[in-house]
Amino acid sequence: MEGVFWCKVQSLLVPPIEVFVVAAFKERGVPSVIVERANCIASLWKSKAYDRLHLHLPKKLCELPFMPFPAKFPTYPTKGHFVDYLDAYYVSKFGLEPQFNQIVESAAYDHTLGSWRVKTVGLEEISYLSRWLVVATGENLEAVVLVIEGMNDFEGPVLHTSSYKNGEEFSGKNVLVVGCGSRRMEI
Repeated sequence: MEGVFWCKVQSLLVPPIEVFVVAAFKERGVPSVIVERANCIASLWKSKAYDRLHLHLPKKLCELPFMPFPAKFPTYPTKGHFVDYLDAYYVSKFGLEPQFNQIVESAAYDHTLGSWRVKTVGLEEISYLSRWLVVATGENLEAVVLVIEGMNDFEGPVLHTSSYKNGEEFSGKNVLVVGCGSRRMEI
């Protein structure tokens, strides 16, 4: 393949960068491919984000290049709005066709050809040859739970924020949230 091969592993709760990078390539006539290990765009927004999540900044500051949020969206879009923006608006508008359920098994630069050889596995095995390779690996793919002295003696549930959907099971209980990131602060 001539052009750009985009290798997407996953990232947590950040705008899926591959969507707007590939849109930028398309706007400039550069062919590209998104390879996604999940079965959809924004999989972590869809499966790991808590129910009442909203963007923490006004939509004007979170818009992706080439396309503003729809005017009907609130100032602070919900998780559902953001996912719709990516799927129904952005991916659709730019005709992006990610290759889902594909994991990059290897990527090696071929000096003779001056190109990258990329092999993916998933529902089928695919090999790509590309002049450029863009790799986006999410540092938050694996949940890391802080180990605290005495934690094993605690009889209640211990969970990572990626497993939190809503507070129903914690209603009327005392809860300790460890950490000060925006997600933990909101929970």
